[in-house]
Amino acid sequence: MRKICVFAGSNLGERPEFKEQAIQLGKMFVENDYELVYGGSCVGLMGEVANEVLRLGGRVTGVMPRGLFRGEIVHTGLTELIEVETMHERKAKMAELADAFIALPGGYGTFEELFEVVCWSQIGIHNKPVGLLNIKGFYGPILQMVARSAEEGFMNPSNKELIVSAETADKLIHAIQNYERPVLGTKWKQLS
Repeated sequence: MRKICVFAGSNLGERPEFKEQAIQLGKMFVENDYELVYGGSCVGLMGEVANEVLRLGGRVTGVMPRGLFRGEIVHTGLTELIEVETMHERKAKMAELADAFIALPGGYGTFEELFEVVCWSQIGIHNKPVGLLNIKGFYGPILQMVARSAEEGFMNPSNKELIVSAETADKLIHAIQNYERPVLGTKWKQLS
């Protein structure tokens, strides 16, 4: 594993722990010689992770659609900035570059990126680890929703294991390093 894609909010959130763990994640990247792949902004939690990796001498690749250059402030100090036309191209490029994915707290964009890569894993487009940095239980409701979906028969119970979760950056990096993809049955019960 060489490159990890991080999905994270373009805001810092209300709890200081969000920023603290974003910075800690940046440190863990450099300590483990991982390159950061992310959305290319200098603001919010995503900016904090990138700034820490860069501060410590690590490599950071940002991927940003040209249309966001005004709305999301482009990070000008990156190792590499890849410009794309659309959000779809952004997500596809980040997924192509990454060996694993981590989602920090965020909003709709972070959730959408997270669920897309989990769905891609579920249907076999990739076999890469997907992790949640579940700071102060931020992702607890989503993990409960995933468990409920399995309980109600909308997903194979083993698919819950496509997501690893930890409350601290060091524990999440460890979980991703030790990730073993679950054995998945067919997604569609009628075909079983």
